[in-house]
Amino acid sequence: MLPPAPNLIGAIRSGFDAITNHILLILFPIVLDLFLWFGPRIRLKGLINSTIEEIFSITASQDPSLLDVLTPMQEIWAFYAERLNMLIFLRSYPVGVTSLIVAKLPLTSPLGVLGYWEIESFSNVFLVFVLVSLVGITGGTLYFLTVGQAAVIGDISWREVFSDWPRASLQMVFLAMLWTAVFLVITIPASFLFSLVFFSGAAYSECALLIFAGVVFWLILPLVFSPHGIVLNQDNFFESVKISANLARKTLPSTTLFVLAAFLVSKGLDILWVNPDEVSWLLLIGILGHAFVTTGILASSFVYYNDAIRWIREMMKLREIKAV
Repeated sequence: MLPPAPNLIGAIRSGFDAITNHILLILFPIVLDLFLWFGPRIRLKGLINSTIEEIFSITASQDPSLLDVLTPMQEIWAFYAERLNMLIFLRSYPVGVTSLIVAKLPLTSPLGVLGYWEIESFSNVFLVFVLVSLVGITGGTLYFLTVGQAAVIGDISWREVFSDWPRASLQMVFLAMLWTAVFLVITIPASFLFSLVFFSGAAYSECALLIFAGVVFWLILPLVFSPHGIVLNQDNFFESVKISANLARKTLPSTTLFVLAAFLVSKGLDILWVNPDEVSWLLLIGILGHAFVTTGILASSFVYYNDAIRWIREMMKLREIKAV
């Protein structure tokens, strides 16, 4: 008799049950969101505005016909320069504490205008980015370790968590570097292609965007569960990536469905959670809801990963028995 394949609904139900039984785990995203909402900001408004003005002025002087195209782009850059906070990189990838406020980029809060520090050089931007990202990955690793234990074991051994935290954090840094390399390999050629398509017309740009999204999903899918082996099985990052790719290949339909369902539920509800204004205390409801849902989805991913690995191993044993 064939072993049961990993079940999408069962994994989601088990993951949310685990978080309900360990509800304090949602404090990770809650604390991060409150810090990003009420805390100080590290911004680079002046640096971005001066750089963009210089680039656009040179481009416009060479080809004045581009002025109508560049003006809206300059306004978009000015908007993000005003709101960008370098501390949003505390929400690191592929491992990090989830955050709702990262999508909102608030300028103020119910307690008033936020304080800030201004960065005035690109070397300092890089330094702050690296330091903030390392803090985010380290905190995210602790988040993943605790959620992983709660989801798969049903209990949290804080002694084991803290003893494994340094090793797992180092492996997650290596994994983040690999994800960054993959991201650059995808986006750098795509940026040149998009530049050509953009000037060809809106219809072509929308079509190119859909194709690009499909390619990115196809390339990222094998890496989705790469942090899970580091957390659950103490694998190094390279071994965990290989196992994740093998899992995605052998369970492609159900894994694709799980990833799409998790993405749609998370991002769909974020539209609701982020709706209150940044000066409204109602945003707290969104922060709480987002924390519970995203932590539940993360726990579900650990359950699904564990079930899928067990199913693959059982299928391999059956094949070995039949071969004998």
